Amino acid sequence: MPNGAYPLVRRTAQRFRGWGGVAAMAVACGLTASLTLLPLAHGGDAAAVPGTHGGAGIGTGVQIKADTCEKPWASLTPSSADGPSIEAIKQRGKLVVGVDQSSYRWGYRNPETRALEGFDIELARAVAKDILGSEDAVIFRAIPTNQRIAALDSGKVDLVVRTMTINCKRIQQVAFSTAYFQAGQQVLAPKLAKDITGYDTSLKGKRVCTAEGSTAYEALEENSFGALFKDEGDGTKDDKDLLTVPNQLDCLARLQMGEVDAVVTDNALAAGQAAQDPAVELKGRPFTTEFYGVAAKLGNDDLVRRVNQVLVRYRQGPWQQAYKDWLEKDLPGITGPPPPLYK
Repeated sequence: MPNGAYPLVRRTAQRFRGWGGVAAMAVACGLTASLTLLPLAHGGDAAAVPGTHGGAGIGTGVQIKADTCEKPWASLTPSSADGPSIEAIKQRGKLVVGVDQSSYRWGYRNPETRALEGFDIELARAVAKDILGSEDAVIFRAIPTNQRIAALDSGKVDLVVRTMTINCKRIQQVAFSTAYFQAGQQVLAPKLAKDITGYDTSLKGKRVCTAEGSTAYEALEENSFGALFKDEGDGTKDDKDLLTVPNQLDCLARLQMGEVDAVVTDNALAAGQAAQDPAVELKGRPFTTEFYGVAAKLGNDDLVRRVNQVLVRYRQGPWQQAYKDWLEKDLPGITGPPPPLYK
């Protein structure tokens, strides 16, 4: 999102009625597409089907098979021991975390206070407090969806806490913590689009938007049901970023302006977008089961183990409070975080 632009919030939405008003909001907000890292403020500033999360749970172990990639969300056992990654963070005095600043309820700027807020922001602060003794000892950097892995590889961030799904492809690129949230892919479309019923043949011929490098895009590659979801020149300088966009929220703006017919994304994100815009809704049911993890650079095992240690405690109470504060209203019925799985 460009400097000075804010994510849509319910208060803003209430001032606009009808499809035209929503489009006006999208223009005012501006597209969030950005291929650079934006430094943010220091410090201060199943599918998710109701009842399927079994609470904090007890961590269990599983042998991961490299050839079949069974249970990619299994992670390293927790540890509070310092290693080279932790020592570097302590010497710097700040934890640098890649986040979103435009996903309502997850990571977004409060338009009144300009502070970063949301479920992912709370978790990032908890990690900073454990390592450095203060939840304000953190530097947030806004990164688009398609730059999460690159930001870790380049060392521009220590961690990514940004609704990042753990899957077989990504565990070859980054190191993940244990899962801290369970979600699923779902279709988001205008309420008036009665002919779109979900991730099915009703998408045939429809223009569907996804974020580049997202699991939603990968799902459409496997089965698009005849939907149009690729831009001509995808991934090149001629890419128009219409159907495939750098940042997931760009899809909502495209939908509001009538440039696409539907969006496929995590239902956890889509629920927040539906809360922002009363003219859109989730269609059908989630068609995947996905787990979000905190991502670190491959090889930074001490940092991953430390995050997993933080998550052990976080699941015992802080997770539930963060869910109540940020997600329960728009994504009700979740009884707790997914239990950890260790390898």
